[in-house]
Order: sequence, then C-alpha cells, then structure tokens
Amino acid sequence: MSIRLDHISLAYGTRTLLSDVSATFTQGSLTALIGRNGTGKSTLLRAIAGLGPIASGGVELCRRSLTELTPQQRAATVSFVTTDKVRIANLACEDVVALGRAPYTNWIGRLQEEDRKIVEHSLRLVGMSDFARKTMDRMSDGECQRVMIARALAQNTPVILLDEPTAFLDLPNRYELATLLQRLARDEGKCILFSTHDLDIALTLCDVVTLIDTPQLHTLPADEMVQSGYLERLFSGKSACFDPETRSVRLR
Repeated sequence: MSIRLDHISLAYGTRTLLSDVSATFTQGSLTALIGRNGTGKSTLLRAIAGLGPIASGGVELCRRSLTELTPQQRAATVSFVTTDKVRIANLACEDVVALGRAPYTNWIGRLQEEDRKIVEHSLRLVGMSDFARKTMDRMSDGECQRVMIARALAQNTPVILLDEPTAFLDLPNRYELATLLQRLARDEGKCILFSTHDLDIALTLCDVVTLIDTPQLHTLPADEMVQSGYLERLFSGKSACFDPETRSVRLR
C-alpha cells in the first residue's frame, strides 16, 4: 500500500469537495483520477503531496502519516508533476532531470557519480537519452512532459502524482504518454496516480479508476468502473459502452 486516504475531507473556500472518503492505491499500479471540472482533482493530488490543506482525516504514504514526514522525507516519498507547461531556455534536459536529485545531494547540491547514473537511467526510461543536452525551449510539449516525468523518476520516490499530464498533447501523444506511465508503474513498481479528462485512456490503459462525484470518491478496477453505473451518473445518464475491438469507450 503506497497511498492511503483515511476518511479525508477537502474543501475549496466554503465549498465541500470531498467528505469523509477513504481509498488505497498500491505499488505497481496506474490509477486515473477522473471527474468534472472543479470537483477537486488537482486539490486532491496536492493534498496527497502535502502541498494543500486537508479539512479532516489523514493521508498515509508508504504506511507513514503525511503529517509525520519531514520535508526531506516527503520529497523522498512522493514526486509531483504539475500541469504547467515548462520551458527552461538555458537549462539542458539532463540538468532539469538532475533537479530531482535535490533530496539526496549535499548542501551545495553537487551531484555524485551515483546521482548522474540515476539521471541517465531516468532519461533512458522515458526515451529521452538523445535529448540530454537539448534545452526544453526547443522541444515539443510531449517531449517536455517526458523530461518532467524523468525528473520525477530521478527523485526516486515510490509514489508519483501527475496533474493532467496529457492536457496539451494530441491524441496519439496522449496514448503514448499514458502507455509510458503504465510501463513505469508495472516495470519500476511505482504507484502512479494521475488526473485526466481522457476517459478512453483511463478505462483502457489504467489498472484502477478513481472517480470524484462530489462529495464522494469511488475507486474501482477499470473494468468494474465501466459496469458500475458511476460513469452514467457523471455524464448525466448517458450509458458507457466499452468496444473491445477498438478498445475505446463510447457514451450513448
């Protein structure tokens, strides 16, 4: 168990987003977080990362309470890739990825040989080794997103959170990135939780789907989510139909 939500409640101002919800997310699994705009997907991810307030309840990361972790321990446990477009003009990709080693370097941030090997390995895992000395202002959105995922991998955390990682990508690149996350979860044993509006990707490539239906949170294996009826409620009574030939989901 890498993430445990223990009867947590979240609010945005005076508005309740989640009320007394619990869920667990395990090592080696890829989980999609879905829900309508404004229901609290980003707020939930930030709360799990320790970057936002929790109204009540608690979060455990790798069986330790989030509130008990020091900043350095938290940085070694969970990494967070935001939805922001990142364009760093004067920093090579390998230097951006090396920022993920900050929790482990000495007080002046000097990389040791082992750190450099981890940076190289992280770039290789996301297929960006040939871009190591290229700056991000000369790269596509998909390539930049891969670099940011490599930075999270270099941070060497068992938990990786991503907020809308496919938001600025075209459809083929969305599937390519989601397939990369699937492979990293299974091959590297990471617990990966990412928010998305891509229902097809959530239901065809992910192990688990978590649906925010304010103020509730429903977490089910992807195939069970299709049959659960929760999607119909989310999409105002439309029926979700999975087509095994095209491996896509249609609403009817």
